[in-house]
This record gives sequence, C-alpha cells and structure tokens, in this order.
Amino acid sequence: MASMEENFPRGGIQKKPTEGKAPNTKLERDNLFDVHHEEKSQKRKRSQKDQGKQKKFKADNTAAAKESFVNIEPLMIEALCEGMLLLGCIKEVSDYELVISLPNGLSGFVPVTQISDAYSKLLSKQVAQGELLEDLNSLVDMYSPGTLVRCIVTTIEKSADGRRSIKLSIDPKKVNNGLNASALASGMLLSGFVSSVEDHGYLIDIGVSGTNAFLPRQKAQNYIKTVKRGSDLKIGQNLDCVVVEVKNEGRVVLLSIDRSEVASSLATERQNWSLSNLLPGLVVKARVQKVTPLGVKLSFLSYFTGIVDFMHMDSEKSTSYSPGQVVKACILSINPTSKVVRLTLRQAFLHPGGSPNQVSNDRIGAVVEESTVKAFYKQFGAIFELDDGTLAFARLKHLSKTRKSFKPGAFKAGCKHKCRIIDYSLMDEMCIVSLKYQIIEARFLQYQDIHTGDVVQGKVFALKSIGMQVKVTDGIKGLVPSMHLADVILKQPEKKYNIGDQVRCRVLECNPAGKKLILTLKKSLVQSKLPVLSNYEDAKPGLITHGFVVCAREFGCIVKFYNDVKGLVPKNELSSEPISSPDKVFHEGQVVKVMVLKCEPQQERLLLSFRLSSKPALEDKKECTPKKKQEMVDVKVLKKKDNGLEVSVLEDEGNVIASIPTVHLSDFVATCKLLWHCLQEGDVLPRVMCLSDNGERIILSRKSAVISAVQEEQVVRSFSEIQPGMLLTGYVRNVMPFGVFVEFPFGVTGLAPKSMSDKFVTDTKDHFVVGQTVIAKVMSIDEEKQRVLLNLKVSECSSGDSAAESFALLSQYFKEMKEIRNLLRRRGESSMAQALCELVPGKELQLVVQDVKEDGSALFGGSCVTGLTVTATRYHLGGQDKKIIPGGKTKALVLHVDALTSKVYVSLREELLKRRRLTENSQHYAVVQHIAEEFAIVSLEAGHLAAIPIASHFNDTFRFDSEKLKVGQTISATLKVVKENDHGVLLAVQGSAKKNVFVRVRNESETALEEVVAAVKHSLSLGDVVTGTVKSVKPTHVTVAIDDKLTGSIHASRILDEVPIGSFPTFTLKAGQKVTARVVGGRDVNTHRWENMHIMLLLGECKGEIEGEVTAVLNRKEDSTTKKLGLYSVGQTVTCFVKKYNILKDWLEVEVAPDIRGRVPHLLLSLNTKVLKHPEKSFKNGQAISATVTGTDVTETNLCLSLTGIQSLEQDTVTVGMVKKVTQRIGLTIALPGGKTGKVSIFHLSDTYTEDPLGDFKVGKIVRCYILSNENGKIQLSLRQSRLNPKSKSKVEDVEITCIKDVKKGQLVRGYVKSVTSSGHSMYSSKQIRKPGEAPRLQVSVGFTWDEDMNAMDVPVLNQMGESSESDEEEDPHSKLKKQTKKEKELEKQQKEKELCKLEAALMDPSRQPQSADDFDRLVLSSPNSSILWLQYMAFHLQATEIEKARAVAERALKTISFREEQEKLNVWVALLNLENMYGTEEALMKVFERAVQYNEPLKVFQHLCDIYANSEKYKQAEELYHTMLRRFRQEKSVWLKYASFLLKQGQTEATHRLLERALKALPTKEHVDVISRFAQLEFRFGDPEHAKALFESTLSSYPKRTDIWSIYIDIMIKHGSQKEVRDIFERVVHLSLAPKKMKFLFKRYLDYEKKFGTTESVLAVKRAALEYVETKTSLADI
Repeated sequence: MASMEENFPRGGIQKKPTEGKAPNTKLERDNLFDVHHEEKSQKRKRSQKDQGKQKKFKADNTAAAKESFVNIEPLMIEALCEGMLLLGCIKEVSDYELVISLPNGLSGFVPVTQISDAYSKLLSKQVAQGELLEDLNSLVDMYSPGTLVRCIVTTIEKSADGRRSIKLSIDPKKVNNGLNASALASGMLLSGFVSSVEDHGYLIDIGVSGTNAFLPRQKAQNYIKTVKRGSDLKIGQNLDCVVVEVKNEGRVVLLSIDRSEVASSLATERQNWSLSNLLPGLVVKARVQKVTPLGVKLSFLSYFTGIVDFMHMDSEKSTSYSPGQVVKACILSINPTSKVVRLTLRQAFLHPGGSPNQVSNDRIGAVVEESTVKAFYKQFGAIFELDDGTLAFARLKHLSKTRKSFKPGAFKAGCKHKCRIIDYSLMDEMCIVSLKYQIIEARFLQYQDIHTGDVVQGKVFALKSIGMQVKVTDGIKGLVPSMHLADVILKQPEKKYNIGDQVRCRVLECNPAGKKLILTLKKSLVQSKLPVLSNYEDAKPGLITHGFVVCAREFGCIVKFYNDVKGLVPKNELSSEPISSPDKVFHEGQVVKVMVLKCEPQQERLLLSFRLSSKPALEDKKECTPKKKQEMVDVKVLKKKDNGLEVSVLEDEGNVIASIPTVHLSDFVATCKLLWHCLQEGDVLPRVMCLSDNGERIILSRKSAVISAVQEEQVVRSFSEIQPGMLLTGYVRNVMPFGVFVEFPFGVTGLAPKSMSDKFVTDTKDHFVVGQTVIAKVMSIDEEKQRVLLNLKVSECSSGDSAAESFALLSQYFKEMKEIRNLLRRRGESSMAQALCELVPGKELQLVVQDVKEDGSALFGGSCVTGLTVTATRYHLGGQDKKIIPGGKTKALVLHVDALTSKVYVSLREELLKRRRLTENSQHYAVVQHIAEEFAIVSLEAGHLAAIPIASHFNDTFRFDSEKLKVGQTISATLKVVKENDHGVLLAVQGSAKKNVFVRVRNESETALEEVVAAVKHSLSLGDVVTGTVKSVKPTHVTVAIDDKLTGSIHASRILDEVPIGSFPTFTLKAGQKVTARVVGGRDVNTHRWENMHIMLLLGECKGEIEGEVTAVLNRKEDSTTKKLGLYSVGQTVTCFVKKYNILKDWLEVEVAPDIRGRVPHLLLSLNTKVLKHPEKSFKNGQAISATVTGTDVTETNLCLSLTGIQSLEQDTVTVGMVKKVTQRIGLTIALPGGKTGKVSIFHLSDTYTEDPLGDFKVGKIVRCYILSNENGKIQLSLRQSRLNPKSKSKVEDVEITCIKDVKKGQLVRGYVKSVTSSGHSMYSSKQIRKPGEAPRLQVSVGFTWDEDMNAMDVPVLNQMGESSESDEEEDPHSKLKKQTKKEKELEKQQKEKELCKLEAALMDPSRQPQSADDFDRLVLSSPNSSILWLQYMAFHLQATEIEKARAVAERALKTISFREEQEKLNVWVALLNLENMYGTEEALMKVFERAVQYNEPLKVFQHLCDIYANSEKYKQAEELYHTMLRRFRQEKSVWLKYASFLLKQGQTEATHRLLERALKALPTKEHVDVISRFAQLEFRFGDPEHAKALFESTLSSYPKRTDIWSIYIDIMIKHGSQKEVRDIFERVVHLSLAPKKMKFLFKRYLDYEKKFGTTESVLAVKRAALEYVETKTSLADI
C-alpha cells in the first residue's frame, strides 16, 4: 500500500498526527488517482535518529549489493533489442546481402537496401531504368570477408521453426543517430560511406544531419593502395574515418582514412562521448574494477562502466587481470534499453581498421578426435583446446544430445572429448564446435560438403508454387522444382507430400557460394546407376547416362543433366522410326536414357541420341572382341587415370576406345605400378588382349600368364565347361575376410575360402591383393547356384617342379623389365631416365660419398647417377665403414635399381668384385645381398651377382618371418642362365633345400608305398660310415641327405662327445654342411622290414664311444620301451634335451635318446619361484639340461625326471609348492613336489597380522614353503619369512607363540577369531597355551585342522597330544569357575540393562537412517500409512537390484495403507507403475495400470502414466494414451491442456493448433476463454510466439473486459516481447472503458513497468494519462 500511496496519493487534507493520538484517517473524498509530487505525500513521522539510521543502513545495503553483484555473461540473442549497436565482422558477401559475424557466436545479415542512402538511390534508379548503371558496384566488389563494420539492429524476426534471424543495418544515419553536429570533435573515429566522388576528394555520408563531411584525396591514397580494390573509392563503400578538423560548429568536417591514423585513434574524455552517442569499435583506455570467473568489469572515459565476458578476454593474459589495472579495450556493443556496454580485450580489435584472425575453409566440418576442456560455464557452455592449439567454444545445447543426457562432471578441466567444428566466429576468433553424436557423424554439415549427383535424405518443410523446400540438415535447405517432384508432373503435390515427410533426393545442382541447392525426386534419376554427367568435359562420345527432357520441339528434344549441362537430340536421333511431332511423344520432365554422340566443351555444345543400339563405336567393339580373343592387338595410350590407362586400338584406326586397369598391366604387382608410372600419352603397348566388353566399356589385359592360358585353350568359356580338378589361370577380383574371389577370362568367377593357403591364414589381405595373377584348382561346383569353390594352395596348384616354375617367373619378370628399359631408352627425355636405363645390377660405378647416416648406411653421388638416390647399407659397406667419410671417392657395385622410387642400391664389399667363369645348372653357395619385391640379389663365391626368385609359384605369396630371406644369409643356388645379357645379373633358383618344400602329399589311393620303398632302398648296414649333407636342423635332431633319395637322422645326444649343460648341440650344424656319420639303427616307417627303416646315424666326430660299445649298440636287437627304461635307475643323473614345455599338462618334455623320452613336472623344474612362474621362457627347445631320474610314469613309456634332485620333504627343510586350494578362515592347501600336499594354517602365512591374510593367495600361485612337520603323511608348512630366510634381519611384528613362556605380561598378541562360545572367543595363534589349574583365557588351536569343512570354525579343535577338549574342561570339577556372588549378579544385570537402553536409544533416534530390511519393517509398522516410507523401502531393494522384493513391498503397502488415505495409495501405485516401466515388461505394466484405474480416480492414474512415458522418452505410447484420454475424458479441460503441452514439447506446433480446435468443440462455451488463454501461454513457452499473440489478440477482441486475460498477456509480453509491443498493449488497455477499480489496476501495472524499464519522461507520461482519465471521469460525474 505504501507504493500505491506514493504513486497514486489519495485526495484531501490529512492532519499531522499528534503525540499520543492516532492519526485521523478520515478523508474528504476518495480520489483514485490524485497525482502529487512524491515529496509532498504525508507519511508517518519517525524520530530523526531512527530516520537517519534507517537511511544509512539502506544506503549501505544498496551499495554493498551493487558492489557484490556483477552480472557478467555472454551476449545471448534474447538480450538483443531494436536499436542496439554492435561491432560486427563481414563473414560472407553475396549480391543481395552481407552476412555479419557478431560477438559470442551470433550472426546477422544486412540487406542490400540497408547499406547507405546513396547506394539505395542508385539501386532504385537502376530498377527504374531497367539497365545496369556504371556507378553502381555490387556488394562483392566493395566488401570482403574479415572487414569490421558498425551495425544497428533493425528487427529480430522469428521463423516458423522457432529460429530468430537478426536483421541489421550499417546505414550511418541509423548507426550515428545519437550524434549531432555540435557533438563532433577532432580525433573521433566514425563510420561513413562514400556518397559521391568529386575532383579533389570524396563526399562522405556520416549520418549526421546538417554536417557535410569531406575526405581529401591525399588522405585516401594510402588506403586505396593497401586495399587494392581499384584506383578509386566507390559509391556505397564503407570506411572508418578519423575526424581531422571540425569547422563552422560542425557543419563542415574534414576526414582522413589513412591506415596509421585510424589504427592509432583512441576515444578520450575530450571528445565528450555520452551514453546516447557512444559507438561500437571505439578503442578506449579502461581500468579493471572487478574480476570474476565469467569476465571482468571495467570503467572507462571517467564515468562509463562496461563488462568483458570470458570469450573476449585476452587468452594470453586471462589469468593475470587484477583490480585497478589499466588496459586497452574496444567497445563491442551498447544496449540502449539496459544501458549495458560490452567490450573486448582481444588484440585484433585494439587497432581500428584491422581484421580478426580467420580460419581456413577446410577446417570447418573437421572432426577433432581429442579436444581438451579448458573451462566449463554451466549456464553457457565450454571452452575447448583443439589439436592444433586453437580455442573453440561449444554452446550448452551442443554438449549433449538432450538436456537430460547432459553430465556436467564430464566437462571438468582436462577432460577429453571428440567434437566437430561447425562454424568459426570471427568476432570471437574461436571455432564453434559440437559434441552431438548426430552432428559429428553427419554426412553433410555445409553446402561445400554436398556434390552434384549425391543422394541425400531430407525432410519436407514447405510447399510453394515453384516447388517443394526440403531441409537436408539444420543449415542446408534445398529446392525441388515442381518438374522434379515425381517422374510425372504433379498437379496437386500437396496430396503426395506433407510437411515433415522424409524424402530421398538426388542433387541436381549445388552452388555453395550462393547457398543454392537444387534437388530431384524423380525415381529414375535417384535410383540410376549410370554415370553422372555434371560437366561438358566428361561427355565422351559413347557415354550412356540418364537425363530429363526440358523442351520438345519440331527440331528435336533438349535434354538437361546435372549442373545445368544441356544437350540436343536431333529429330533423326529420337528413334529408329521417324517421329513427325516430337512434342506429342516426349513431354517436359520425362526421364530418358541418352548416348553422347559429340561434345564441344569450349562452346558448351552437346549432341545426343536416343538410339542406344545403333552406335557405330559399339559395333566396332563387338566386332573386335570375339575375334581378337585369339590374337594380340597393339594399343596407344590416350590418357592416364588413377586406376589405369585409357587407350585406343591401333588396328581400328583409333576409333575403338578401351581401358587397361593398372593391375592388368603385368602379372607382377610391382611391375604394374612401375609400368603405369613410366608410360605417357602417345606410348604404344604391344600384345594386349581384350578381356571383357559389356557394351559400354572394353577392358584389356596385358598379363602374360592370362594371355598364354587363352592362347593355349586352357580356359573355360562358360560355367558348363568347368570340371573339378581343373587348373585355371585367373586374377584376384576381390579380397574378403572369408576368402578370395578369382575371376577367369570370359567372366567366370569362383571363390577360394579362407583355408586357401598351405599356411595358416590370419588375414586374407596378407596373402593376396586385388588384380594379382593366380593359378586356381577347381574343388567343387554348384550348378544350381552357379558357384565355384577353388583352392589356391601351392601344394595343390603346383606342377611339382618348383625350380622350373620359379625360374619361369623370374625370366618373365626380367623380360618385362627389359621392355620397360627399352621404352625409356626410346623416349630419351630426361637424363635421369637415361641413367636408370644404363644402370644394371653388377655394373661397377665410381661414386663420391655424400653422407653417412646414424644407422651406418651411406648416400653417394656422381656424374653417372645424377638425380638418383644411391645408398648402401652398413652391411654393404663391408669392412671399410671406418674409412667412409663424406667427400671420399670409392668404387661400388650396383645391386638393384628401383625405377619407381629412383633409388639405386650398391655394395662396396670386395668379395663381390671378383669374378670367375661359371657353368649352367651348377650348384653354388650364395649370400643374399639385396631383397626386392619379386626377386633377391645373391652373390656367388665366384664374385658374380645372380637373381633368384622369391616365389616358386604365382600363389606362393605369403611367408612367416622365419621363412623370409635375410641380407647376409647363405643359401644354395642352382644357376640357370650364365650370361648376364641386358639384365646385368645371372638367373638362378634356390637349391635342394628349397626344392621339396611344396611337394604335394599324395592320397593313400595313389602309389605312395611304392614310391617310399623305392626311395629308401639301399645297401647300408649297421656300422657303415656314410657322408651326407645336412638337410634341416631341428631342436633335438638333424636330418642328413645321404644321397638324392636316402635320408638319415642324427639325434642331439649323438653329435658331441661331451655336451655342455645349457648348450644347443644341433645348432652347431648348419643346413648344407657336409658331415660324416655312422649308421647305428633305423626307425620303422610302414612295415617292420629293414628296407623301410629311417636311417639313424652317429656323427663321425663323436668319438667318445669305444668300439665295443658301438658294437653293442649295433648288435642290440629292437628292445621294448619298458626294457629300455629299465636300464635307468632312480637317482641316476642323465643329460637330456628340451623338446617343448607342455602348457596344458604343466610339464617339460625332454628327449634322453632318440627313443627315450622323459617328463619333468612343473614343481621339479627349479627351486626359484621366478623360473616356475614362466618356465617356457627359461627352457629353450634343443637346450641340453642335466636331470635326475625319479622313476617312470604310469604308462611306463616315459622317464620321470627332476631338475632339483630327489625331494625328501623332511622336517625343517625349504621347498617350493603351488597353491591348490584357499579355505577362508582356515588356511591354504599346497601341492608339493612328488605329488604330495601340505597345509598352511592362517597363522603361518605371514610374520605380520593382517585383516585379510588370504587376500594375496590365489590358486596356482607358486610359493616357497618351510616344512614344520611331516608325520603320518600329513605335512604342516609355514610361509613366514622368518622361517624361510632366517638370516634376514627384518623385524617380526607378531612372533610365533609355541609355549606359555613365549607370552610376556603386557605383550600385544594378535590372532584370528576361530569360534565364539558362551565362555569367550577362540582365536588362532601358533600353539594352544594354558597354565595348569587356570581357566582358559586364550584358547588357540594346535597347528592346522585337517577338517576343511566350514563348520569346523564353530567346533573346538581336539588336542592331538591327548589334552581334553573345552567341554571336558568345563565338566572337570577342579577347573570349574567359582559361583557368582549376589553383588556380581546385580552388576551383570545392570550392565545388560544399560546395553539394552543404548540399543533402544539408537533405534529411536529420528536422525538414524534405516540400514536394512528390518529397519524398514520397524518404520512401516510405526507409520503404516506413510507412502514415503514405503517408497524408500522399495528404493532400498531396487538399489540391490532385487526387483521382485521391491514389487512385494509395493503390494504389501497397497494392502497395509488405509483405504481413506487415497493420495498415499496413489503414490504407491505411481511408484509401482514406474517400477514396471523401468524393469518390467509392457504386459506387466498394463496389468498394474488396469488395477490402478480400478482402485483410484482414473484420470489421475492416466495422467501419471502419461508423465512416466514422456519422462522415459516413450513418446509413441504416451501419444496413444493421450488419444484414449481424449475419448474417455473429453470434458476435462486439464486433459486437453496436458496433451497440448506434450505436443509442443515434441515440436508438433501444427498438431497443437488442430488440438485447440477439437478442444473448443468438445468443451463447454464457458471454458473457451480460459482454454484459449492457457493454450496461448503454452505456445509462448514451447511453441510459436507469433501464433500465441494471435490467440490472445483474437480472444481480447471478443472479450475486451477480461482484465485477467489482459494481465496474463501483459506478463507474457514483458517476458518474451519487445518494449514497443508491451507499450502498445498498455496504450490499448488504458484507453478501454472499464470500471475505475480495473482501470486503477491497469494504470498501476503500466506505471510499474515504466519505472522498471522506461525513462523519467515515460513515467510522467503514464501519470499524465492517469490524471486525464480521472479528470474525464470527474467531469462526466459533474455533468
């Protein structure tokens, strides 16, 4: 009432209250609106002292509040208002508008009509004349992105989808509206536009009425030269001008646009800036007032204050600002309503005329895998540091998919996130990023991402007369012209398409610069698989593609393609039959298939044909294809493409165009790349075969293996010709994880499954590549499905002669290399190419050392290798590596020339420079010197270089690392070509060690036995001495080739006289080494005849066995294994050889002799626990070890051995064991060597007491054990370190207690509770100790109990020494306790009562939280009708995921709560519905819902279930339920409003409008006004504010006297609308003819609004209006 009295004081004279009397409140008349000055209103007097105190207190509070509250936040679009001044930066320039980047990531646009008055006049003149004016320049010519401009907000428009667009103006009359002529001063920085060009300068429009601004020409020269936009300024061009001189009281102003003067300009107090004329872009000196996490508050120009948000602080100094600090700042914006001035401290804005940093266009749309959070602001967003060190900002809505899924904890400083750059804010010099998954994964983000011909998904958002607008993404919209809505022209497209429909379109045209996207919905074009014709250069004769008719006339049809490419189909090419009237046959928009006849790209002329079958070029192709399969053609290279060559066939005079894929240039993958690299346009390729012709494209092949197969008729022309077992030559078409698809000539294709190789296939891509030549064997065919299964195993596909096959591959490779060398010679272009031709392996060069690298390799140069990279590895520098210094000259031998990379590999090794004569098919030891892709260079002992093939077959593509050749490795090689010829090297194949690797294993049905018998027939006998060659070396034996057909084996035990322990005897021999051996036996292969035995040998060097022993070995007949094992006695030491460690059986397998094998159990391998943890690392295959025989195994076929001797397991010894079992609260069961087990009590696990003694022990752990006792087969162990390492001086915290003497008074004894009985606790220690005749104070078990049952915990342990049990002791009269006295009983009773009281007090404590189900049961018993307790009880069970228990609690609650407590019951029903929705099925939820409807008010249950569905994002079910509610409760207003709120939250605005119409039909008339008002309020909150305004306006026009609706409307408009709109509403309201009380209420609202948001003048205007209303009413009353 006080404020009411102050603003609208009552009339009459009021007496002053006297002391001790109440004031007289009687008035002469009740004047509603008696307006007086505020200071004259009568108020109750206070004492001067009290009044002074109160004023001081109030002033202090206000000042403190103002000082503590600094509202610093980024500029939001909601804070913008009309008339607001902003500094912006031009982001994009088009013909009709400028896109402006505004602070804090906002953007607006300046229409072409808002540039300046002079420019607008020129535009109007051009439109009126209808022709282009010379003086009028386009916006693109005058403005460039990155230029800073001053703007003013003209309007803020809201689109149908809720987006706001900011319309700006840079017209100086609007921007500089606050300036007048008298306010102008020198040094001011203003924005102006060139209005006219004069002889001596330019007239500049600065927007100040009555002022003429002139720019002398000499003051503009520096600017014109720098900007480089022509020799003169243009009309309409925006300029930053500094006032140089003011004349005639501001009527004439001289300006300068010199870059240095503008950049150094500074706004000062002398220039008399005021809040009404302050301009953005001014640079000022400011003082820091306050620093907050969100920004800084500044003071500047003496009495102005402003704010700097966190995005505009200098990133380098953001943490160093302090109050009182002086900084330079630039004004960003001035809000005329709130008077808030925003500034920036960023360096780019502190020098006027400059421009902010920009980012490259390719950065926009980039996905950053790891961006680091620098700072997080919970109401606005987060600042990130990207991978390149730049900063980026993500708005709050872009941090997560929905607000509910947002987790602030994930955005702490230092957290890393994946994001995508969606924009760049020039005014903030920051990238704008998004973390939304759908944006990161979006295919299109901006127009630049879309290409012509792309198929895109979109949503229909508008249907217009010109076509349909489709939204591809939030920022990309396209137009489907009316012609392209379907394959036929649609007369009523609205019947086919609705707003919101998802459509699949194809891009016809995309212009990113103009943001223009044209789409088509024609199915024939969208689904077309033919090439996309988007430019005239791609229109090659013979190309067939789809287009659409745009015009049909008597001369023919004009067909249009993508990107506005058009062509003509002449009348004679329309059909094979003559067409007289094309316009009757073809219609506009018709999709047609056409063929290109002729194209002239420069003239953009295209000739087409509809006659696809009568192509002359196609006839030539068909003519050439079948007949030229048998003969070769020569082709000429027309064009090189990424995937191959485009060629023309020479025999057909170049009319036939074909292509050769890169992979078809050769059988060798490396040669394909090299040949493509060397070929040029115009080169001729001989002997090329036509591979396929599908009518549109001819594919040729140059693979010699494929050509040979076709010529030799080793091909299949159709599926019917294929037979299992056939070997076919083809090439890899595709490599998939499950296998390889192989294609053969004439188009037949088959699949080779993953098991295609002789080696294990992990990844098919490691074995084969697309286009590789292979030989495949047909395994099976499926005629019904037309499928062929193939095999690519070398063992299956090889002829058996690997040497011949590998030599053929090598010869073919060098033949093709020779052709490439001849090609380069004929061309004779560059010196480098000529040098490559001359360099061949084996050529000696004189080189100069250029550099020696860290890895030991060296680089060379010389006149003969100009432009080439010549290198030698450290190995090839030989012994001269110390002499190699840069600048030194040396002689080198070429090893290999890589023409593709222009690299030459050389060697300086002296042994390579010696040469002797060689013979064909001679065998030599060769050293690998260099390894290329298809072959390796080796050096022979004669000094020659030879090439050996790496692969022995086309399919031989994969090798394990152990099989690969290595530089320096010695191999056996057989020479095939002894003349070097043009290759520079000899040709050889690997020797016998390589030959039989891929010999095919025959089936049993074949003559395997005969061959084996034939292979091993010999005349050897026991004792014979033979000479052989080591064939292969295995860990435990060596295979020796005695002659070509006979092999023998030498065991590791028969190589050396004395075998050093730890050595590897077999590795003393190498493959290819000559050895002398003696036959000592044989091993049966198939039968028991001598002829079929595998010869066993004794190495000749092994002389340790005397002749008699040898004779005994030779004369010994074949004994059984048992007899042989019987020769070894327990305890005997033998030398054996490691075969392997068997992980599954956990033992080491060894061989003592060829036919004697042994096993060493895991625990007998070592006493070192580290060795036992990883035994496979400690024992290598083939290693000699010394072992002790402990017996034989169960099967008596293997010796049992030990590497640690025979374990006796005696008392007080240390051994190793493995944890076999862990028994909680008891101890461990340990497996010991020899298959025995022992027990460790819980006390003997450690020297220190721990709460969880068994925590460190798991089954399988290896431990060292101390044997305490070994009696009757029961072994007690200890793991105490004091037992295992008695010499260690580590402190023992809990010593062993063995007898009563070990316990001292005051000693801390720690143990483990064993059992709890009425007489006390039983604990584990080391011994059970007791003084004779005393009661047992401490009872401990003796050692370890052998009863492993858990119940043993509660049973006293029997004393093994004959002591009586605890029960016996209690029965013994001598050991009974004395009877308690009466006093002792009383004290015990009191003690129990105290404990019970404490327990009851704890349970009665109201602050105590329930901890168990029992606690909840007690609570619900005390308050059975409290639903909150029942719900907490349910939540308790749900936390433990006990769903059924939670359901049971709910059912119990429903039965327990009184029927009168309806709300309490409903709460439980709602909780049960929530439970079933989250954890149950839909069926269970419906059952609960039906029950809830029966027991409660149905409407409430329906509404709660709708809320549950909506909160859990089950929108479909929620909508179905709302439809049910509308049918069942159609008279309930709340149902309609709740459904409307739901629809608006889902963004279904149109559906809400339809719902309102239905609601008005269903509800009674008296409810209509309220319903419309509530709908409008919901529209304002969630939907379209414009529609909400329309609803309020229509309602108030019908019911103008409803002040409650007016009040609601005003409240909402104050919150959401502009000040102009609010004032318009108030003006309408106060001029209504309403009751005085209502008018008083409305006038008061108006006055409160103006006091808060208006000025003094506007407040007085309201008061005057109120006074006028009172006077009008008074005058009417007088009449």
